[in-house]
This record gives sequence, C-alpha cells and structure tokens, in this order.
Amino acid sequence: MAKVIKKKKLRLLPFLIFIIVIAIIVFLCLIILDTKIKNIIITGNNVLKDDDIITLAGLADYPSYYKTLNVNIEKKLKKNLLIKDIKIKRSFYHIIEIDIDEYQILYKKEDNGKYFLENKNEITLENNIPYMVPKLINEIPDNKIDSFIKYFKRIDLNIREKISEIRYEPNEYDKDRFLLYMDDGNSVYLTITKFERLNYYNDVLPQLEGRKGILYLDSGNHFQIME
Repeated sequence: MAKVIKKKKLRLLPFLIFIIVIAIIVFLCLIILDTKIKNIIITGNNVLKDDDIITLAGLADYPSYYKTLNVNIEKKLKKNLLIKDIKIKRSFYHIIEIDIDEYQILYKKEDNGKYFLENKNEITLENNIPYMVPKLINEIPDNKIDSFIKYFKRIDLNIREKISEIRYEPNEYDKDRFLLYMDDGNSVYLTITKFERLNYYNDVLPQLEGRKGILYLDSGNHFQIME
C-alpha cells in the first residue's frame, strides 16, 4: 500500500506579524536614539563663556541625547588648557548639565601678554576675563615658581584683585622677596612664605588715614610714608 505524504502548511500570518512587530520596535528605537538634546546647562565657568563650552564640546547643533557620550564630551573639553575638571550630569527631559572647574589665572606676563595658570601653563585669551589679575613685570626664576604658586594662591581672591603689578625683587638677604604694586597707589614688600599676610591688607588701610607709601611685610611690619 502506497505511503501518503502530508504537506505542512506554512503559517505565513504569524510570521508576517512577527516581522512587522520587529520592524516597529527597530523604528521606534531609531526614533528614540535620534532624540535631540533639549537643554544644556553650564555651571562653574568664569572665564570661558557658555557658548564657547557648548561649541568646544560639539553640542552646538544639539545632537542626539543618547548617541552623545559623556566620555566624548569630556575628551573634547579637556583640549582647552583652561579647563581643570569636568562633571557631566544627565537628567530627565534630555537635559545635559556640565560643571566646569577652571584653573586659576595667577597673573598676566608683560613680556608676551599670556596668562599664567596655577598648573604653570601659559594661555592666550581673546576675550576679557571677568576679574582682575596682576601683571608680572619681570621673570620669576624657575626654582622659585612652585613656591610662588603655592603661597600666592593663599591670598584671598578679593585681595588679589587689588594687586596691579608683581615684581620679583630679591636682595642680598632675601632671595624670595617680591614687590607688589597695589591699585590704590601703595606698594607692599613680601617674602614668598608671607604672602598670606596680605589678606589683612583691608584691615591696615584705615590706619594709614589716606596716606600712600610702602608696606614692608618681608621683614617686620612697618609702613613708610611716601615723600
């Protein structure tokens, strides 16, 4: 007796539904991945402008929120010598928050017009900075610069803004001696390790009764009236 072979019917409908569902999922995923950044919040910056940071980070066109990786943003931003550290936070509604920590600008060099940072890098800035920094009118020896940075940073920022010029001016007794020209017309002699004493400058001024002169803080504490 001949054997009858039964043909299996292909179930095309379930297969087509499966393909359509997969296609819809892929389409939705692509739409989600292409969702653009809605807002960029910049904090912590003083010298760099928000627009400069956004452009440097490659976010000027508000690209895809999900395709834009934090590590790539950091890599691009760290090309700027003024940026010390970066913290990136993401929040709902496709918002990226970038917190910038800038290196302190200690002074501007008179010989080349560059700004000297706390990490010893020198940079050129096209835009005016939002706070005052003194001008260095001569060179600080290489073997003194680390100590200078360490102790100069201990001066309060509001006092630093009162310093108009810095001159390295050693004598036979003190090779760490500096002369600071203040914006009010007074001058201050200081040795490196005593820079922190300048934080009391505002307390000394009333005692001078409007007189101008030289304040010696390198050896003792006395004020010499100008002739």
